[in-house]
Amino acid sequence: MTKTPENKQTITKRRVNVLSSSGKDIVYKTKELNLWYGDNQALKNINLDIIENEVTAIIGPSGCGKSTYIKTLNRMVELIPVVRTDGEILYRGKNIFDKSYTVEELRTKVGMVFQKPNPFPKSIYENVVYGPRIHGIRDKKILDQIVEKSLRSAALWDEVKDRLHQNAFGLSGGQQQRLCIARCMAIEPDVILMDEPTSALDPISTLKIEELMQELKRSYSIIIVTYNMQQAARISDMTAFFLNGEVAEFAKTTKMFSKPDDKRTEDYITGRFG
Repeated sequence: MTKTPENKQTITKRRVNVLSSSGKDIVYKTKELNLWYGDNQALKNINLDIIENEVTAIIGPSGCGKSTYIKTLNRMVELIPVVRTDGEILYRGKNIFDKSYTVEELRTKVGMVFQKPNPFPKSIYENVVYGPRIHGIRDKKILDQIVEKSLRSAALWDEVKDRLHQNAFGLSGGQQQRLCIARCMAIEPDVILMDEPTSALDPISTLKIEELMQELKRSYSIIIVTYNMQQAARISDMTAFFLNGEVAEFAKTTKMFSKPDDKRTEDYITGRFG
């Protein structure tokens, strides 16, 4: 799957190529990040490099900071008034907390899919074109192309092509989640954040989303929070284990699940706690 230029007018991607030790681009570099909810420190001295065109899984017990971290990557956590941060998160080499970097600019490049499917109370078609329209695209031919391309990319086109103008709430839960992924891809982001995207789905729908993620990483960088150890092992290239607001271990997934360096990681993966 290769991105095509139909709706490139929606986004100007200013890339600063920062290379990892493997030679791949670093999409996100988190440096000494701390975050507080009021007096409660939720993230402590986070240092992570997220590599381009890989799936990075974030695992850990409830309340360890996983969702807080990915919501910080697109500054969604700032919607909570008592939040404050220090440290840096560099996206393509630019600090996302820089005053010259608007939230709107960041979120055209970093899309998000939530735990529960959240389609708009509109038709399937209107869900997909919502973002492109906000960015000024009005030409129906271009919008039609975006809809088909996005739904095909989300492995949903064949299932809904004959009912595009029906309400999205008529879709199954798994279809709704893939529609939300299609809606995210319609503005052609660079990164897709996924916060437990399959926890509310049945096993068949979960498998479809996992297969979709493997396809999507050819064109996107994906960061997923998951409680499902087997899912993290199946789909991710790198895994970060969060514990008490800190990164206890960050490694290639194959290594972490076969020979972790930290005893706490081994205990969590094997079910001794969590």
